[in-house]
Amino acid sequence: MSLISPKVSVLMPIYRTKEKHLRATIESVLGQTFTDFEFLILDDCPEDDRECVVGAYSDGRIRYFRNDHNMGITPSRNKLIDLADGEYLAVVDHDDISAPDRFAKEVQYLDEHPSVGVVSSWYEIFPVRKVIRRFSDDHNIKLSLMRQCGLSHPATMIRKSVLEKNGIRYREEYTPAEDYALWCELLPHTEFYNIPEVLLRLRRHRTNTSKLQRQRMRSAALRLNAEMQTKYPGLYNEFMLCSSRKHTFNLFGFLPLVRLEPRGYVTKMYLFYFILVGVYEISERMKRN
Repeated sequence: MSLISPKVSVLMPIYRTKEKHLRATIESVLGQTFTDFEFLILDDCPEDDRECVVGAYSDGRIRYFRNDHNMGITPSRNKLIDLADGEYLAVVDHDDISAPDRFAKEVQYLDEHPSVGVVSSWYEIFPVRKVIRRFSDDHNIKLSLMRQCGLSHPATMIRKSVLEKNGIRYREEYTPAEDYALWCELLPHTEFYNIPEVLLRLRRHRTNTSKLQRQRMRSAALRLNAEMQTKYPGLYNEFMLCSSRKHTFNLFGFLPLVRLEPRGYVTKMYLFYFILVGVYEISERMKRN
């Protein structure tokens, strides 16, 4: 390994990942236009490892590790942070696809904005091809954290010095919402930004953690909501004020045609006031009004 530290450490925990999904993810990382990175892959399933899959790629940037026993996702993520030599940490989940220019755009943004410690992006859920848009600016992201995760974790790049300086790591007590807990911990210490482009394709399937552990995730999120209300009452009250506003558009000046009802950083659209026709993210422009 080179004595010169890489600019970016790519952190990817794996656990019984389907071979075709793992190969697609690895290839999306190795195919990045930005090349100054190390690729740390931590296998958390020693009894059913994926070393032969990873070993098929003869790329010197790959560093493969295997836990002696199953540690779980949160300790594995923290172990990867401790193993990383890079200035920036790129989070990669084992079955998602990063756009070829994802690292280049995130590195450029962090280089040009030293006050920002976490950068993420919009993403597309596939195979349904649904694009999820997030607020870009720091204040609206922090408002959204009062209720739910306003950043796409597998699309993020983190300034490692912010974690080191403040002694922050993923918190196991909030698994499987350890990413949301991390952003809440970082909230007073840095700024956030979402690049308004789709830089990640997030695979949706029946074995997603969000599907298998939905109740645990909801429980962890509710505990974090309560923590945010206590720690940041000003932000929380502003969030509640914004989320309670409703917008009605009338036909002929009196017949309610469309009603928009915000809830956090999403809004429900009703036709003729009571027929739900869709759920969308509130636009930044409407949020300010």
